Amino acid sequence: MTESIQNSVQGIRSKINGLSAAEALKVLASEFSGTSVFSTSFSSEDQVITEFILSNQLPIEIFTLDTGRMFAETYSTWTRTLEKYSGRITAYYPEAQALQSFIEEKGPNSFYESVENRKACCHIRKVEPLQRALKGKKLWVTGIRAEHSPNRHDMQAIEWDGTNGVFKFHPILDWTTEQVKQYIMRNDIPYNPLHDKGFVSIGCAPCTRAIRPGEDFRAGRWWWEDASKKECGLHVHEKSEIKDKV
Repeated sequence: MTESIQNSVQGIRSKINGLSAAEALKVLASEFSGTSVFSTSFSSEDQVITEFILSNQLPIEIFTLDTGRMFAETYSTWTRTLEKYSGRITAYYPEAQALQSFIEEKGPNSFYESVENRKACCHIRKVEPLQRALKGKKLWVTGIRAEHSPNRHDMQAIEWDGTNGVFKFHPILDWTTEQVKQYIMRNDIPYNPLHDKGFVSIGCAPCTRAIRPGEDFRAGRWWWEDASKKECGLHVHEKSEIKDKV
């Protein structure tokens, strides 16, 4: 991270210091008007942020990565969200030829066979579409929370994503699961009914299961893999880019 970017991160951080999640989002929406986007997977966290954006008509584009293998309940949540709020959610899809070639060569469920295959599938269905969604943008808003996984505990609310060349803002990074649930209930926000069935972190249907009592938050994602490999590539950076160095 260059000194210039470090100074920019510090400057942004000073502008939102002490503000609530919603207040900070409003400030940054104005600061990065026309160049800010929010990625939603229709998780409870993302639904909270969607409510912040659409209820306040903030100039932040909302997009989702439709992998083509999401749960029916996720699509239902997407539909109910559009019905409740006036707004637009842009969908980005895998590049057709790349997906077709991968499936023809490896098969439709090759991600169970090796980490390499699974990461290749994630790259085609998520990472490459994300790169298109972030092209020309300066601020990427996410629903990441520190409780999600151990490697997210050291994240800062504002950070520089050197991989994608954007600032990232995690407005509810320090919220607890209970805070998220209470906000959803209090504001009657549509949420994925799979959350009520033990599904905590919800991704593609073949790669997600409900977690068992006592299991880690992300135990239901790619459950056949070692816990250290449970990332799809959307939020993976070098350590020097994650830690607060200013």
